[in-house]
Amino acid sequence: MMNIEKQSFGTTPEGKEVLKYTLSNNQGMEVDIISYGAIITAIRVPDSRNEPGDVVLGFDTLEEYLGDHPYFGAMVGRVCNRVGKSRFELEGRIFHITANEGANQLHGGKNGFDKQVWTTYSHKTPDQISLMLGYESADGEEGYPGSLLVEVEYSLNDKNELGISCRAKTDKPTHVNLTNHSYFNLNSCEGNILGHEMMIAAGSITELDGESIPTGKILLVDSTAYDFRLSTEIGERIDQVEPGYDINYVLDMKQRELTRVAAVHDPESGRSMEVLTTLPGIQLYTSNYVNGIRGKGGKVYEKHSAVCLETQFFPDSPNQPKFPSTVLLPGEEYSAITVYRFSH
Repeated sequence: MMNIEKQSFGTTPEGKEVLKYTLSNNQGMEVDIISYGAIITAIRVPDSRNEPGDVVLGFDTLEEYLGDHPYFGAMVGRVCNRVGKSRFELEGRIFHITANEGANQLHGGKNGFDKQVWTTYSHKTPDQISLMLGYESADGEEGYPGSLLVEVEYSLNDKNELGISCRAKTDKPTHVNLTNHSYFNLNSCEGNILGHEMMIAAGSITELDGESIPTGKILLVDSTAYDFRLSTEIGERIDQVEPGYDINYVLDMKQRELTRVAAVHDPESGRSMEVLTTLPGIQLYTSNYVNGIRGKGGKVYEKHSAVCLETQFFPDSPNQPKFPSTVLLPGEEYSAITVYRFSH
């Protein structure tokens, strides 16, 4: 039967207890989530031989998650991806936010949502099990205006669908762009993902400058290494985009409805993953700077050891008036849904 279990995962240096929850369904799928960073620490799904395997990178201990790592499995905010020059104008005021990648901000700053302990409660219905995580981001945190109440719901059902539903409300005009930064390797995190076959339903990308900040231009993917509209091995053209893929795709969506936008298949294990979302963009990242990180079970993660498909509003949206807006006003609710569906 579907079940949710809770245990202690350790204590932060500030003395806050971190909890680990395990969600399990009737199909042999399990998802581990901790209250620190609302991090997905493991996703165990059966392969074509019905052997379970963990398909996301991560660590075994809280101490490792408290250290420096590339956002393994974390909920990223208040604004994910990059904000150019760590500033933006909102309602006539200039706001300076924390820089943590040169002059720019990446993934919410030095102490973003990935470094907070979230409140938790679980919920069960006949169709699914859910873990709700809440966080209140204070007015001025990392430079952002407004007190922001955030709720993330992770849900698991018997269709092997891991749902991520995000909601947020603010008391002042602000920007919100949340994503989950899971690193997927469908071959039980063995080797690299260059042989994984991938489809992304997008005919264009956001052009970047030398600091990976969007220029504001939208480029077509036709006849480029970025064209994944037909399922293609990730490694087939990756040498044309050294050091690998790290780009936002403009999804071919008519409306902001839950739409299948990407799919990945690993021929070796027989596992497949589909991505559905209500968001307008998806960041493809091929672990270009993962270099000798010792992870779960002592496994060493190297370059291209996983693929990230981060659903999002476009990078640098606070400074790009032509991009879909990330502005959230008092009285409004930020709402976004992403589903990762697994099969074998």
